[in-house]
Order: sequence, then C-alpha cells, then structure tokens
Amino acid sequence: MGNTKAAPGRRTGLFAVLAARVMNLLDAQPCDSRLSIFHHATLFLEQPMILVTAATAPVGRSIVERLVLIGVPVRALTRHPQQVDLPAGAEVVAGDMNDPASLAVAVKDVDGVFVLAMGPGVPELIEAAKNAGVKRVVFQSTAEIDDNAEQQPNDIAVLHHGIEQAIIDSGMQWTFLRLDLNSADALHWAFDVPGQLAGGDVVRGPFADAAGSPIHPADLAAIAVVALTQDGHSGQRYHVTGPQSLTHREQIELIGKTHGRELRYKEIDPAAARAEIAPHAPADLLFATWEAHVNKEAPVTDAIERITGRAPRSMREWAEAHPA
Repeated sequence: MGNTKAAPGRRTGLFAVLAARVMNLLDAQPCDSRLSIFHHATLFLEQPMILVTAATAPVGRSIVERLVLIGVPVRALTRHPQQVDLPAGAEVVAGDMNDPASLAVAVKDVDGVFVLAMGPGVPELIEAAKNAGVKRVVFQSTAEIDDNAEQQPNDIAVLHHGIEQAIIDSGMQWTFLRLDLNSADALHWAFDVPGQLAGGDVVRGPFADAAGSPIHPADLAAIAVVALTQDGHSGQRYHVTGPQSLTHREQIELIGKTHGRELRYKEIDPAAARAEIAPHAPADLLFATWEAHVNKEAPVTDAIERITGRAPRSMREWAEAHPA
C-alpha cells in the first residue's frame, strides 16, 4: 500500500483507509472484541495531528517514519506530493514555504509542527500555525545563537534567532533543538561528499584535522518526536550534538571502512577550497569553525540520551547511513 495522500488540510484519505480496516475487523469479530477494536480505533483518531515541514529531508523523513511507527497521525508537507515515497499512513500534502496560502491550509486541525528554516516563508508558517490554533512548535535551530549577546555573532545565528523570537512571541509552546554546527555534517553538503564518493575514493576538502561530532538524522528526529508528543519540553533550548568527536579525515575513513572501501581525505588549501565550496554555503562561518577545531575536540552533549532515554547511535551507524 502506498502513501495516504489527501487534499491539503483534510484527513479524508487517512480516515477512509482506517475506517475500512476497522469495519472489516468488526465484521469478523464477536461483540466483545468489536467493542475493544472500536475503542482503540477511536483513541487513534482522537490523537493530535503533527505537521512535519521539510518532510523529505533526512531528519523530516525520519520524524514522519517514527510518528507513523508509534501510531501518531502525521501530515508531511512537500512541494511535490505525488513524487515522494513516505511511509503508508502518513498524510502527504502539497505546500510550499513560498506560498502562504498553502501553509494556512497545511496547518488546519494540527496540534504540533516541526519547523526547519528552509526558505523565506517560515514567519508566514508561524503566523498561520498561531491563527490555526496550533499548540506547540519544535524548531530545528542552531547552537550558533548567543542568548547573552546584544547582536548575534553571524548570519546563521541572526536568521535562527529571529525565527526563535517569532515563535516565542506567537504564544505557542515551543522547544528549540539547537544543533551544533560541528554536528550538522557541514563538510558533506558544503563539499558534496556523496558526489565525490560516487566519482572515486578521494574526498577533497579543507582542514583534515578539524573535528566534528556528527549526529545520525534518526537521533535528531527522535528528540523532535519526544518534544512534539510528550509534555515537559516546552520552553527548552536543547544543545544537540552527535556522540563522538571525529576529524574530517577520520569521518571519511570510517565511512570507507563501513562500506568496504579504502577512502582517503585529501586536504586542500583553504583558499583553493573556497573556490570549490557549494555556492550557498556560509563559507566564512564554516572555515572559521573548522579552523578553530583543528586538533581540538568538537562539543559533545548528552542531549540525545537525556531526552529520548536511549543511547545515541554510534559513529559506525552514522557512517552506515551515509551514502558511499
């Protein structure tokens, strides 16, 4: 069975599937069993709906998968609902962060929203959520924010701090997952490591001995799901990292070992690297962060285990999930 796709803002498709299954079960059961099945089905239908933005990105997809697995109704927002492959049971709706009207429809009858700062429409999404009566927002933010500073230290911090403040001002319950820049796999998207690995066994990039603490997308998703579905996390700012500090060189070598390849990291001069970095990557911030962590361990926090109650996935599991 494929995705349950409904018209934006409606749960008709999901309810129809569930109703048909419940009716089939009821017809085949004695009276007492029918009452039990009906009770459990009613409990599911009464659970609050969660909206996940950036639902096809690694973290968003993992949130959707986890919510479906635990039986929480979830609506996945994507620009191309007919082209995605999300779990059966997720309601996939069309929406674009550049289209405020689509966002207003997407938040209808929603209790909680996971927000990622993708595109300029985040303030409109927050306003739409507030107007729709959404109760809680979980925002994937950045640890670059300095809560004590009169002026934020860089553009990334300015952007995310502004979104955080808009969420606070909305009056909705909020939880901020402040992902450490060293944990955001910046090397991998700024220098297209998957693309480089598809073309050979050498990864070119700057600062071979700069350390990061990569986080598995499923671990970040697990924290988001807890904050979206459980009480006790409102008003919290969580500094989130992966479980271990590894240099750029060590990360690439570990990916190689995990996938049965002999990979090597070729350090290139920072000036040359700037010419090769992805056009929209924040080069100044990334290079300053990497340079500051040459021969210095990256931050590691206990947020994953403290919030989810389980140990974070190992670096080997992170490497296994990495395209190679």
